[in-house]
Amino acid sequence: MSVSEGARLPIPRRSPVTHRVHGPSAMGDDLRRFWSLTFTLARTEFKLRFYGSVLGYVWTLVRPLLFFGVLYVFFTQIGHVNDGSKPGEKFYGSQLLASIVLFQFFAEATTGAVRSVVDRENLVRKIHFPRLVIPLSVVLLALFNLALNLVVVLVFALAEGVAPMLSWLELPLIVGALIVCATGVAMLLSAMFVHFRDVQPIWEVIQQILFYASPVIISIETVIKKLSPTMLHIYMLNPLAVIFQQFRHAMINNASPSAGQVLGSWAALGGALALVVAIFVIGFMVFNRAAARIAENL
Repeated sequence: MSVSEGARLPIPRRSPVTHRVHGPSAMGDDLRRFWSLTFTLARTEFKLRFYGSVLGYVWTLVRPLLFFGVLYVFFTQIGHVNDGSKPGEKFYGSQLLASIVLFQFFAEATTGAVRSVVDRENLVRKIHFPRLVIPLSVVLLALFNLALNLVVVLVFALAEGVAPMLSWLELPLIVGALIVCATGVAMLLSAMFVHFRDVQPIWEVIQQILFYASPVIISIETVIKKLSPTMLHIYMLNPLAVIFQQFRHAMINNASPSAGQVLGSWAALGGALALVVAIFVIGFMVFNRAAARIAENL
């Protein structure tokens, strides 16, 4: 066979290698970069929120204070509910303000996280970065506001007559449990909203239920009197109820029963604490699984 004949033989073509190209993972490989991006995004949002505002941060404080004022006047001056006649209801104003501030953090972190990924669609499609940065930055932004609001709560409590107590050392644990719970819910909602847009109105309804199913307005002493032991255990399965009540006991009034005392033992709180861990784990697993294909599903 001549060289010219061999040159005319068909050359076999290799079939192209096809494989699924995945997008960025939830956290990426560089944890330092991950946390740096989260903090930068939260700080930027915090500055933009008050950009051009004369009063700045005061607007963040106005809402809980107005809500607190309405509830305080109605329930103490008009309805004569939680008027401080019981030892656990002493410093009711500080207890009410603290619960409102804590719930506002939970509401801001979770509600803001619902649309967080979808609202940053252009960023998600164009830039390669860990997707979990988005909902975590929303939680961190809410945490900035919580830290400032807790200072106001402390000043108000001291002005009302609350004395410093050794139990104030529990504050990091109490706030930490609230952050873990809120972060788990935020991850879950932000991932689900990419596929199911009904998540937002459904969560708004659930959020209202959680507000009234937690000791924000009504003291735990009143709840104990009105509920049977079985219903009380179900009530205390709500992690927010446990966190808010422990905050009231540790930070405002030791005469108000702790979360463990409400149920008779700290071991009885295992269900609520396990639920906090479960919410966080499930939220992370759902978001981590969806992270690589978020850009495709938007």
